[in-house]
Amino acid sequence: MDQADDLLQRALLDAEACASVALKVSDLPLSDALTVIFHGRRDLGTLQTYVAHGGRAAGSAVAASELLRVPCDLDLADASSRQEAEELYESQARALRDAIVAADTVLAVWAKPLAAVTGNDVELERSIELSVRLPAARLTPVALTAPERRMLVAAVCGARTLAEGRPPMGIVCAQQDLAHIYQLSDDPERCLEDFEQRAAAHARHLVERLDHQEASVQRFLELNGDEFHPTG
Repeated sequence: MDQADDLLQRALLDAEACASVALKVSDLPLSDALTVIFHGRRDLGTLQTYVAHGGRAAGSAVAASELLRVPCDLDLADASSRQEAEELYESQARALRDAIVAADTVLAVWAKPLAAVTGNDVELERSIELSVRLPAARLTPVALTAPERRMLVAAVCGARTLAEGRPPMGIVCAQQDLAHIYQLSDDPERCLEDFEQRAAAHARHLVERLDHQEASVQRFLELNGDEFHPTG
């Protein structure tokens, strides 16, 4: 985090070496409003994408801790003129905006089925950092959580440039040591039923593994009690 803050501070001090463009995405059913920030650094050779909560106005200060890094970056290298670069930017920014709208809408649809499965114990998580490790990058800084089940549902995406079109997306269901990604178009009820089955199978496997480990330790202690001396 200190390194990220340092990079942002240096960007502010060296305005000629960097540029940031903000794209506000409003009227979202779950997140209300988000701001996409495309940040380019000439000295570092980077052009990266971030998403922050709220509709940020031009010139607003954004702390590094408020930025979610999304690995879906602009690619304007094929533009032979400023006009072509503007056209590429518009089409690629639109692709990301459409992806965010679709992900937020689908995640909102998941809220009711998740509440039914978990007994209405559903909260909206707006943290940039999550306690659960996900198998893919998040597309938006929001997630649905069921604290009693220690379960999280979030929209995720694959890493690719926006020149390739809308990024591949999915909905991930995750617990502390289990996660599975479902297609964005999948039925939430079926996905939640499948994840419960996966969680139950994982729990059984964990119990079996612990029992096996305990039995191994017990046999080792028995050998030690019989004054067992390893050779070699």
